[in-house]
Amino acid sequence: MTDHGHEATPLTETLVREALAQANPQQRAIEWLAQSLEIPAEQFGPLAAEHFGLEWLSMEQLHACTPDFELVSFVEATQRQCIALRQEDRTLLALSDPLDTHTRAWAAHRIRERARRDVTWAFAMAADLQAYLAVAERSLRALDAVSLTTGPAESQTSTALSVTITAINAAESQIVRLVDSTIHDALKSDASDIHFETNAQGLAIKYRLDGVLVLIRKMEGLEAAHQALSRIKVVAELDIAERRVPQDGRIKVAIDGVEIDLRVSVMPNLFGEDAVLRILDRRHLTRVSHSLRLDNLGFDAETLAFIRDLASAPHGLLLATGPTGSGKTTTLYAALTEVNTGLDKIITIEDPVEYQVPGVLQIPVNERKGLTFARGLRSILRHDPDKIMVGEIRDSETAQIAVQAALTGHQVFTSVHANNVFDVIGRFNTMGVDTYSFVSALSGIVAQRLVRLNCPRCIKSYEPPEALLARGNLGAASGGGANFQHGVGCAHCRGTGFKGRKAIAEKLPLTDTLRDLLSEKAPLARIKQAARENGYHSLREAAVAAALAGETTLEEINRVTTCD
Repeated sequence: MTDHGHEATPLTETLVREALAQANPQQRAIEWLAQSLEIPAEQFGPLAAEHFGLEWLSMEQLHACTPDFELVSFVEATQRQCIALRQEDRTLLALSDPLDTHTRAWAAHRIRERARRDVTWAFAMAADLQAYLAVAERSLRALDAVSLTTGPAESQTSTALSVTITAINAAESQIVRLVDSTIHDALKSDASDIHFETNAQGLAIKYRLDGVLVLIRKMEGLEAAHQALSRIKVVAELDIAERRVPQDGRIKVAIDGVEIDLRVSVMPNLFGEDAVLRILDRRHLTRVSHSLRLDNLGFDAETLAFIRDLASAPHGLLLATGPTGSGKTTTLYAALTEVNTGLDKIITIEDPVEYQVPGVLQIPVNERKGLTFARGLRSILRHDPDKIMVGEIRDSETAQIAVQAALTGHQVFTSVHANNVFDVIGRFNTMGVDTYSFVSALSGIVAQRLVRLNCPRCIKSYEPPEALLARGNLGAASGGGANFQHGVGCAHCRGTGFKGRKAIAEKLPLTDTLRDLLSEKAPLARIKQAARENGYHSLREAAVAAALAGETTLEEINRVTTCD
């Protein structure tokens, strides 16, 4: 059909029945009809709802409602694609297939059974309902069948924790099941961290997904919160009686026959303690390392060429900078992987080892045994290396050794915490590194951030509010061919509108002019001007370019960068 408008595709009872007769038994008739008529969901939905005498609920309208799992439980809603919703002072019952007479009869019986008289029947597309339920799932899956009544804290010490569904269901303690099921759910959700936060009301559980914290569950009662933290400390082999000082430990969990490490950090607070569990999934890291290339990180062509040039240099210092979780180590590893031809001796020292690369000697820091970055780096230099990667420069001694190694013919890849490429110079100065030696050793700096990408399955164009454009100094951008897009939320992205991340970066190549200015400790304005003349572009400019191209949203780039 050439015209997909409302009038060109009248929805008749005959057409619906024909669609039902021809549809694949594994496929819903309504979905089949929408696809066969090639009508976009936003046009087909209201049309179908009007035909069946139902109220239409778009994705935006769904998210404006609150689920009523007392009328229709989460499990039933998922199985039947039928959900009860509360909208202000009324109840809606949303169906994804009005032709499913069995589900309609079941829902009508449930309404009568629960004495709900004023219920409005509604229609929503199946994909939208799945996305809405995916959001609700994050706050329910961790506590399926778990009662939050308090009981004695688990005292059994174990360094290998099984988090299979069978083991969780077999646990007698509700607190044990709470902690174990939370870990299980986080691993299945591809979370990078789990946060257990004790507050005045009890416990909040959050996951870090695509770099952003997502609230999964709130649990009332400080006693239950303390027991959950005690369970974590027991399996991490920490002092369960000590609540006044920070503690660090590790947990080894077993899921699907594979062991995964969790790095545990426990901190005291006003109401008890907080715990953060960093997930170190070796299965994922090994899979990723096989395809770890700079091309896969999202950098623009100019930045890719810059990093590759520095990585292939025979000596010098390549610095990646940015906050925790900005992808610095991944960038260094991708560069290292590309130059790992087997002709050079490559050694890394990290805390912890984040990727496993064949043919590379990888050394984990072990401060308890006295193996620090500085001590390990000194030993590495006696091991005939060609290329060295230092996971992070944290102290003056490590910084001094890294600079000297770069000056004496080694190529050094490393990272340091700083906000941008210019702040790195000050960081090394405060660590007591001679400025002249540092700039002589330095080949170039890459400062980066990770931005979330719009979900490819639910992306659509939109016009940002004027206030948002003004905040980003983009008042004229909307009229200049900008392609602003955002994800509205679907099952693929769990209703968030984002799926995956990409790296954006600013780079600073060290030219002779810049080296002279840095050695002279020239004013920052002069240094920036010289960098601009050499092609420097800021992080903000890279982020704006991604938003204008429709890869991400203005809200997202405002979250990770500031206006220049």
